[in-house]
Amino acid sequence: MSVVNPARIKKYAESQLQRNKNDKLDTRTIADFCRTQEPALWTPPAPEKRLLQEMVRRLNALIKEQSRESNRLQSGLESEVVKASIAESLQFIGHQITQLEAQIQDHIDQHPDLKRDQELLTSIKGIGNKTAFKILGELPDVDRFDNVGQVVAYSSLSPQQHTSGSSVRKKTKLTKMGNQNIKTALFLPALSAIRFNPIVKALATRLESRGKEKMVIVGAAMRKLLHLIYGILKSGQPFDPNYSANIQDAA
Repeated sequence: MSVVNPARIKKYAESQLQRNKNDKLDTRTIADFCRTQEPALWTPPAPEKRLLQEMVRRLNALIKEQSRESNRLQSGLESEVVKASIAESLQFIGHQITQLEAQIQDHIDQHPDLKRDQELLTSIKGIGNKTAFKILGELPDVDRFDNVGQVVAYSSLSPQQHTSGSSVRKKTKLTKMGNQNIKTALFLPALSAIRFNPIVKALATRLESRGKEKMVIVGAAMRKLLHLIYGILKSGQPFDPNYSANIQDAA
């Protein structure tokens, strides 16, 4: 069995100039797509990874709701009843978040592979336990990827260019295709890494000297963090900020 992004099937059907859509035609299109494109077989995640993903996504939902309720409370409401209701809701959500974070950590502690990977991830300056939760829950086993470029594409962090001839030069932005949860999880860590991670900081300094915009630099920092994540998980070795220097010294 294969799991394919529905957008690929849709674009394939358009490439065949299909003008109609019904169940019978869709079935033939999917079968023809599989015959001609030979998509990779899907490997289900290990049970502990699947459970972790469910808990992490629930945590993300709670954090989003906490933010929404906090914004409501600061929106200039006059009703004391409504404000008290929101405050009570925020207290409950905060308790749920704290409890779920503890349960996620307990789950990781019970599985040696997850615990090892968490320790590897948090060895990278800019990545703390909460970010590690999200990366572990959303990123499949890195051995499923042939190279880091595939990880970047999967994580929705590939730059998307739109140019044509000499007149069309649209601003480069990050693609929306891929796992948006990983992209979101790496945004704040990238800001921290730009300040405190020597490898990411050096990259940001180079891009700033070339006149790159702030969000372009942040996007590049997110990709660099993902490169580091892939490297340490693939090698099983913790982050070494002097890795490049050590290679040059050994040469």
